[in-house]
Amino acid sequence: MRLVIAAIGRAGRGPERDLYDHYARRIRWPLILRELEEKRRFPPAELMRREGELLLAAAPAGAVLVALDRRGRTLDSEALARQFGRWRDDSVPDIAFLIGGADGHAEPLLKKASLVLSFGAMTWPHQLARAMLAEQIYRSQQLLAGHPYHRA
Repeated sequence: MRLVIAAIGRAGRGPERDLYDHYARRIRWPLILRELEEKRRFPPAELMRREGELLLAAAPAGAVLVALDRRGRTLDSEALARQFGRWRDDSVPDIAFLIGGADGHAEPLLKKASLVLSFGAMTWPHQLARAMLAEQIYRSQQLLAGHPYHRA
């Protein structure tokens, strides 16, 4: 199972990137971070649409799409690990996690996603969302392996 995190915006060096790297190095599934940006100026709705096109183009063909969006479902860590287990057991080859820009995702992208996932109603910096996602992927891996990393 290969994982792609496609994210709008480029991460510079700093504590958020260090935290992402810390967890990304521990994930045994192949993991790729693709940072994308639309350099042209557009009105917000058009920008979201264009960013969605960039994100979808960055996902491997046929990948299961998971959009991170505040309007999505909130899952606890065990439920997310069970979902990873189903993907693994179903021999899903690619999963693409899509992190939108400052205005979020447009409806066409959300409709294409197999799962719309939320980290809660609070607004999180996009750089921190990458680190949080990497940590939850690592936690899912450890839960599936029966490792004591997770203590609910």
